[in-house]
Amino acid sequence: MTRAPGTLAGVAVAALVAVATEARNDDWPEAWYQPPKTASELGITRFAQSPYLDDRDLPPVQERLPDDPVVIQPYESIGKYGGTARIPIWDSWQFFNWEHALTLSADMRNVLPNLAESWSLSEDGRVTTVRLRPGIKWSDGVPLTADDFWFRLVHVWMDPEMSPITYRLVQGCEFVKIDDLTFEYRFPEPNPMFANFFAQYGSHFVDPMHFFKQYHPAFRDREELAAVVEEKGFVTWMAMYGAYRGWGNEEAVRVPTLRAYKVVQRTPTKMRLERNPYYFKIDPAGNQLPYIDAIDAIILLENSPMIAFQAATGQLDFAAFALKTQDIPLLKLGEVKGLNKVHIWHRVHVSDVAIQPNYNYDDPKYRDLLWGKGERRFIRALSHAIDRDQMNEVIYFGRGVPSQVTAHPSSRWHEDRFAQAHIRYDPDYARALLDELGLRDTDGDGLREYADGTRLTITFEYLDFETPKEITMELVRDYWREVGIDMRLKSVERSLQSERAQANKMQMTLWHADKVTDILFPLVPDWFYPHR
Repeated sequence: MTRAPGTLAGVAVAALVAVATEARNDDWPEAWYQPPKTASELGITRFAQSPYLDDRDLPPVQERLPDDPVVIQPYESIGKYGGTARIPIWDSWQFFNWEHALTLSADMRNVLPNLAESWSLSEDGRVTTVRLRPGIKWSDGVPLTADDFWFRLVHVWMDPEMSPITYRLVQGCEFVKIDDLTFEYRFPEPNPMFANFFAQYGSHFVDPMHFFKQYHPAFRDREELAAVVEEKGFVTWMAMYGAYRGWGNEEAVRVPTLRAYKVVQRTPTKMRLERNPYYFKIDPAGNQLPYIDAIDAIILLENSPMIAFQAATGQLDFAAFALKTQDIPLLKLGEVKGLNKVHIWHRVHVSDVAIQPNYNYDDPKYRDLLWGKGERRFIRALSHAIDRDQMNEVIYFGRGVPSQVTAHPSSRWHEDRFAQAHIRYDPDYARALLDELGLRDTDGDGLREYADGTRLTITFEYLDFETPKEITMELVRDYWREVGIDMRLKSVERSLQSERAQANKMQMTLWHADKVTDILFPLVPDWFYPHR
């Protein structure tokens, strides 16, 4: 196997503690695992809206809904309209979530229709055909059509300015419009799992063409567009397009959406969302969803201790994404006082922290350890030096499952032998492997040098976000020091992490091991082979 130069190898060699559970929960409604029913299938003929939308000079709710609305089964019972939820900005996606043409079942095993009423794959695997539900509208009332999908593929994914390198999973793709609601993605070679990718990344396949074409040079005079770019304070039209699409500035309120909520205010400290009056889903009683009328997403630093403090003291109505396992005692204290309710979220990651060595780092001696004479002994030594059971108790309060990165336990391809490979805590064995590689402490400081006597130091750069990465790596640093490895931790900011990784400047980094369910990892096997 060859490895492209200048890449961080996508091989997780020292995966740490994962909450590895089955993806299916017995108490979830069975409807969450099946294609959604529609109003006509369930005999629903009367529809209602939130009083929040009364007196807004809108068409009647039945005219704003699609021809046959999608029915969503609530977790427990029919909800009540009203209220404003206060959440951290990092959790906004759980309310302001994407709507895809296709979506994934709750157990992450099947592709289901969503914006689409149906989809099919040709016998040769080259053509995926999608049929949209009639009558779905953007939040400004403009109908959703095949043109919105064509625009995104041709003028974003394949635009040489917006996407200088076409992403490999859509390379060679041809978009064929059958009618306003039906279209095809045609590939030169069989691509039978395209629907999986389309469902996972569905929001990246559709944009409101009627809005965004005014910001695209294929539809507007370049000089005129350049004047708009300058007026709005952007460097390029691509940057302006991205900022609007990502709701990154105050003008985001003008961008139509298919989501349950739309942006009505964007400031440096808050993003306010209000219910989308044209949202296409209802509950079994015919009530247009969602139930909550508005959301105030407060902008806090992603690692701010204030998020946990505000959640624990009842100042937030919901928080999850930026909370850490070490916040649980504080949150539980708030629960005891009746200020909140704590739920333990079982991720679909197979590992919360997976260490990624750079097999092409610009140091021949270090590279030789990783995949030259080391023959994986160096990596195995580092893995056996980690006490995952202790980490499970310290970080996860005993609720985790030590594991290497492999297919998720719910996967048909999961094998325990892969999950358990080289996770035994055995520092003596780790020391023996390091000795075999000629890595010895020649100056008596307790840390190993290369065979030629030069210092061996690993600079570990990482972004501390979403999972307990900082506390995990502090323990790993101590474990590795016990076997003589000098590892220095360096927390970096998001953009710098990406920039340095792509420039081949990092010795080691990390991420949480996602994309490990059957839906995605056969198609995007980021953790199972080194790639650019």
